[in-house]
Amino acid sequence: MLANIIAWKEKNLTDRQVTYALAFLIGILASVAGYILHTLIHLIQRLLTEDFLTNTANWLYLVFPVIGIYLTSLFIKYVVRDNISHGITRVLYAISTKNSQIKRHNTWSSVLASAITIGFGGSVGAEAPIVLTGAAIGSNLGQIFRVNKRTVMLLVGCGAAAAISGIFKAPIAGLVFTLEVLMIDMTMASLVPILIASITADILSYLFTGTATLFSFHLDSAWGVDRVPASVLLGVFCGAVSLYFMRTMNFCEGKFAKMKQNPYGKLITGGLLLSSLIFLFPSLYGEGYNSISLLINGQTEADWSQVMDGSLFYGHSELLVVYIGLVMLTKIVATSSTNGAGGCGGTFAPSLFVGGFAGFFFARLWNMENVGTYLPEKNFTLLGMAGVMAGVMHAPLTGIFLIAEITGGYALFVPLIIVSVVSVMVISIFEPHSIYAMRLAREGKLLTHHTDRSVLTLMHMGALIEKEVTTVPPDMPMGKLINVLTSSSNSIIHVVDEDGRLLGLIDITKIRHIVFRTELYHRFRANQLMSPVPAILYDNEPMEEVMEAFDRTNAEALPVVDINNHLKGYITKARMYKVYRQLVADFSAE
Repeated sequence: MLANIIAWKEKNLTDRQVTYALAFLIGILASVAGYILHTLIHLIQRLLTEDFLTNTANWLYLVFPVIGIYLTSLFIKYVVRDNISHGITRVLYAISTKNSQIKRHNTWSSVLASAITIGFGGSVGAEAPIVLTGAAIGSNLGQIFRVNKRTVMLLVGCGAAAAISGIFKAPIAGLVFTLEVLMIDMTMASLVPILIASITADILSYLFTGTATLFSFHLDSAWGVDRVPASVLLGVFCGAVSLYFMRTMNFCEGKFAKMKQNPYGKLITGGLLLSSLIFLFPSLYGEGYNSISLLINGQTEADWSQVMDGSLFYGHSELLVVYIGLVMLTKIVATSSTNGAGGCGGTFAPSLFVGGFAGFFFARLWNMENVGTYLPEKNFTLLGMAGVMAGVMHAPLTGIFLIAEITGGYALFVPLIIVSVVSVMVISIFEPHSIYAMRLAREGKLLTHHTDRSVLTLMHMGALIEKEVTTVPPDMPMGKLINVLTSSSNSIIHVVDEDGRLLGLIDITKIRHIVFRTELYHRFRANQLMSPVPAILYDNEPMEEVMEAFDRTNAEALPVVDINNHLKGYITKARMYKVYRQLVADFSAE
């Protein structure tokens, strides 16, 4: 059946028509996946917490998150049998190093794993898992229908955009997310398919859940130019919070990574830390969007104080700003503990959550100190959401359009721009990459909008290494060396010791003047004829550094060794530039 469809496609449809059709299908499937995920999360949360009291602490908060993480870890270990964490980072990795190929199980595994984790209280977001799911759908459809590598990359972007659009009912945010975070180039050939996938997912989301946006918002106080200073300062504050978010997340992940060989130790440590924090601050349970809604829709102190329901802070409205500040600081620890202990979820929702609490915290302190113009807390909650998310993701447009679309808050467009841009400017001083890209950037595996660097990222050293090398020992007499030269097709002879470690090179062109002087055959040995190696390449070296080594030495070929200096092969400049030129042509083609 599938073979017939592919044959009909190749006979009757152009490549562009196929791309449009697949983008439409991706939009449908990604939206359905997002709806299933959120339905499962809400179903589990309702079953577990519908009988919880609001006027006292609930002890089951100490139990449910640990159970959820344990069930998730069992599901991943025995059913999935693969690592599915860091969803958006995995998409970036696939784009950069694996020709946009994402494993088939990612089309469903992240949905089930994150539903269990978040439903039981894991303090993470569902957006990153569903982005991975949408991207996996696009990748696998592209592979099934045998489209070229560039189109597969585009379909991965379609899946990610459709996922964001379907979850938030925000098609423009889905588009700019793909541009800013996944760094898919926006040409006319790629813009239309991404829009098709994004708007398809958006329309289906309306059919599934109605016309209501994720957060209902009513603007009570219009923004004016007298709030420009406060908006700029909020942007600086959001940038600082974003830095705290990223540094704390990396620190916690590093600590849990050291416990890799002790899964039960990770479960106990992370589970107990998470459950304790949720017991103290119930707002940390799950995605936390209910708490954000309270801050956005509240009008009075009593309304906002509902965010402390079910906690030890209940009934102490005078401690609201303290509670808000503590939740803002501990959310990152709770998120790291969830994933570190074995749960599955992303940092998309946590960045929105922390940003919302940061915006409210900033406005409340400002108003308490009476330092100037009154700042509406609900408005600044939205601005904080945009600011921190933009900072953490290095994506100001995503922050601006997402918050505007999910709240209908287009009346705050100017302050959204100010806060988001200032936040990104501040965080960029300390962190040049987003929280998703920083791991890959450190390994030289990040695809960027810089064409040269992107092409070098797509190049793999393993495909360039010439492994058929001619080697000789250092004490080989010149007579025997000449015999080796005449039987070898290589112009470079590598001199290695008895353990295979590289000592030097013999270039045939440099000893041509003595090759036919037989009286010298017993006078010279290989180590006397060899030249020092102009530069050594390591088998795991980034291609950007390989290119730099060739430019620096002007060598025609350079040896490749492992960490112990054992010769693995060599790379020629001619072969490297041939592959480079071909990739540039493919990368730049429409």
